[in-house]
This record gives sequence, structure tokens and C-alpha cells, in this order.
Amino acid sequence: MIENVVQLPLAVGEDLVIQKNRIGSGGKRLCVVTGTHGDELEGQYVAWRLAGILNEHPEHLQGTVDLYPALNPLGISTMTRGIPLCDLDMNRTFPGSEGGSMSEYVAAKLIQDLSGADVCVDIHASNVFLREIPQVRINEDTAQRLVPLAQRLNMDLIWIHGAATVLESTLAHSLNALGTPTLVVEMGIGLRLTRTYGDQLLRGLLSLMAHLGMWTAPVMPVAPPLVSSDGSVSFVNAARSGIFIPAVDHAAHVERDQTLGVVADPLTGETLETLKSPASGLLFTLREYPVVYEGSLIARILGGGL
Repeated sequence: MIENVVQLPLAVGEDLVIQKNRIGSGGKRLCVVTGTHGDELEGQYVAWRLAGILNEHPEHLQGTVDLYPALNPLGISTMTRGIPLCDLDMNRTFPGSEGGSMSEYVAAKLIQDLSGADVCVDIHASNVFLREIPQVRINEDTAQRLVPLAQRLNMDLIWIHGAATVLESTLAHSLNALGTPTLVVEMGIGLRLTRTYGDQLLRGLLSLMAHLGMWTAPVMPVAPPLVSSDGSVSFVNAARSGIFIPAVDHAAHVERDQTLGVVADPLTGETLETLKSPASGLLFTLREYPVVYEGSLIARILGGGL
């Protein structure tokens, strides 16, 4: 059943409408959220596939699944990361306020609608600059509760990161603070659909539903993910501005001091910088957009021996 979660009039004579698709009724509730950033589309494929499976096999669903494919429909329509009317990152406005601005009001109504779910999965892609392997990102403050759930999602990596002030205004932080377990998935790249990653997460969602007692059909086994902390992740940043030309494939295992790529100057033909891996391990983030500036993130490496 399609429901309007938020509907607000816009100055152009149209309405801002955020919808959800409720499938099933009663029992435990799983919320699958995506489209918070308008340039992150990987979750659209997952929502479509999951809705199709649930509609085709309602006899196996023992509970309620709420699908929110577009929390930021204006951003998706205009291919912009934030809310285009105010150039604001929606994932920095939670928990919001019903008495605040339009974006704060929308955030507050979404929190009200999502609160109380047994699990919420918040699907993100990377931006247009970086490509990510399928991963779950968890704040260290909630790791004890969330890691057992994240292990069911069939992702390659669980990254347990340190607390940061900016995270306090995200959807996931706000819901977790209210007692609604929320997992943040990152995968792929902005403005693209990576079907293999989507299919991987889809199997994980069905596995999670089976674990919760919501899905009675047989599910495929999921592979155990790597579990990391900030201390096992190394970062590579450009020291020069230019064009990044990679020398390795994304998701490859790299060795310490292996060349990851070069920063080149197309005008002079000069190689400005050769970027080396600071550790041996899994290259789980790699620069996709070639134009870089001093300080641009090039890669993240998950150290070996985990």
C-alpha cells in the first residue's frame, strides 16, 4: 500500500511528496530507506527488487516491510546531492523540528514515521568521486548492538568508526538514539546503479528478515564480512593537484608501498606524484573521478591481519 509520509506545497504550484510502500501487516517491522542524497541511486534498484519479491511471494512474509525509495525526491529529480530549494544536505537536519523550516519539518515527520521499527536499513551510495565496496558503517557507540545485525546483510565489510559531531544530525544517529536499530549501508558510486552490489544486499536483506522471523522462504547463506575499526583503516590523499590515473583495480588486495596510481599534469606531461599504499590490505575505497586537488581523498585501505 502506497502512503504519503510527508506532503507539503511548493512555491511552484506543486507538492513535495515523500512516499512509502507498506507491504504486509503486523508482526515485526523492517524499514528500508534510500534516496536521502539525490546523487545516490544504488538503493533504487534494491527497493525495486525487494518490493517485487515481497509482492510475488506474500505467503512468506510474516511481518511488515516499509520501503522508502526517495527521502529526497527533489534531489533525485535534479541529480543534486542536497535539497535543491535550499542547497542543504538532508542527512544533516535530523531529528528535525515540526516548528522549524521546511527541511526540519520533513526530517521530524520522517523520524516519527520510522521510529519504533525493529530494524531500519539506510542505503547510501558513495558520491561521484569515490567508489566503495559494499559495507556497513557503524558508530562505535552502537557497535555492540548493531554488529550482529550487520553480519546478516551480506556485505563485504563492517566499518566501525569513531564518533563525530556531524554524525549526530544524521538519520541513523537520530534513530539509534531513539532506540530504533539503524544500519547504514554504503556501496558503489554516485549517479549509478551497480546491479551486482544491489543483488548482494538484496540477499542480505532477506537473510536479515529470516533472522528476525519475518521471512519463511529458504535464503541463500551470506558470507561473513570483515570487521574493522578506524585503527585498521589507512587513508591516501593527494599532495598535488592534477589528474589521478589509477594503477590498481578497486577492491583488490594491495601490498605496502605498492603504487596505487599517479597524479599527472596533462599540460606538461609531467608526473607530479606517485601514490603508494601505506599498508597491505583491501583497497575498499578508490578515487573514481580523475580530477584531484591537494588533499583529495584517493583511497582507503583496510589493513591485513584482521
